[in-house]
Amino acid sequence: MASATIEQPSWLAERRARAAGLTERLDLPTYKGRPGWEFTDISALDLGAYAPASAGAAGAVAGADALFVGLEQPIVVTQVDAATVEVTGELPEGVVVSSLEQAAATHPQLVEQHLGTIVAGEDAFVARNEAGFAGGLFVHVGRGVALERPVLVTVVQDSDKTALNWRSLIVVEEGAQAEVWEQYLSAGADRDGLFNTVVELVVGDNANLRFVNGQNLSEKSWIFGSQRAEVGRDGALDWVSLGFGSARGKVRTETKLAGQGADGRVTGAYASHKRQHIDYDTTQEHAAPHTTSDLAFRGVLQGRSEAVWRGNIIVDPGAQQTDAFQESRNLLLSKRAHADAIPGLEIQANDVRCTHAAAIAQIDADQLFYLRSRGLKEDVAKRLVIEGFLAELVERFEEGPVRQVLGGALERRLALILDA
Repeated sequence: MASATIEQPSWLAERRARAAGLTERLDLPTYKGRPGWEFTDISALDLGAYAPASAGAAGAVAGADALFVGLEQPIVVTQVDAATVEVTGELPEGVVVSSLEQAAATHPQLVEQHLGTIVAGEDAFVARNEAGFAGGLFVHVGRGVALERPVLVTVVQDSDKTALNWRSLIVVEEGAQAEVWEQYLSAGADRDGLFNTVVELVVGDNANLRFVNGQNLSEKSWIFGSQRAEVGRDGALDWVSLGFGSARGKVRTETKLAGQGADGRVTGAYASHKRQHIDYDTTQEHAAPHTTSDLAFRGVLQGRSEAVWRGNIIVDPGAQQTDAFQESRNLLLSKRAHADAIPGLEIQANDVRCTHAAAIAQIDADQLFYLRSRGLKEDVAKRLVIEGFLAELVERFEEGPVRQVLGGALERRLALILDA
């Protein structure tokens, strides 16, 4: 389905025009010139070198190295570059799964009600996304509906020297539940691209959403992401974020617990090597009383790669009985690898429990000695220690398909960076 054939509603055209105007006025963030950009230098980014992505060929999917393998009977959404979108799988009544552009034309009230309400547009990358996104994803699960099958979304960047603006809007209404897996891939390791993503998640009262998002882009690519969720009263969000590919960029993941009793659980992992630079900026905002959040990120760094994690827990006035935790742990596999872990707290209520932890270390020599004393070779012992470090993340999920798919993705990435 080519997006060029879809007639754009007037309200969306107006939004795009406003966003295009903003791109002319908003400067890109400068290294150490804006809070949050102290560790990621993007001065080498030449936006003019990347032409807007155009229509792609479905066959390019075969050349991409998928992250998520083994999901049971998923509803499949596939997009290559900007315009090739395919949706396969029967949908139950009360569920919409389509490209965002198609949904804007066929379900305008649903899309207009939510688009742009979660992620603010006053940002250079967000404005470019709104002005230029093509295809995209729209998932809407109606009130009280349980979408039993997972939605598997695969976005492949095939054309070299192009900019792909990907936009997702996922709305799970009151009492509904859904599971969405979204992966960003390159069709080949030599692709030099710019991937700019905006994700908006709306979790209604007493609703439940699991959202798994991962990128395995070419290590010549740039990635920028603005991803944000709002969770209603007694709603639950289980968010997983994996960062394996790209050369450089920054991804923001923000969770706002907007309703009393809301719960947000965020699990993140990155595994880098060579000269990759990965930057995650996370926020857990507690805007209502009796809300809980639990965030855990783990990183494995090889070669001369670098990683940054900056996390912030915000407790708004009146958000009493907040219970929040965040941690970032990094394992350095070489002397030249480098990681920064910066936890933060902004607490404006007096009856809360907020804790954080951060650690950066190399492989424990005592653990290696113990394993080698049992007859294991050094490389085998080293791999076991690393696998155990990451296994604690996987064990945050119940036994079954979710744990198996995530565990498989981590195992394949670990094998790549250790055996390269």
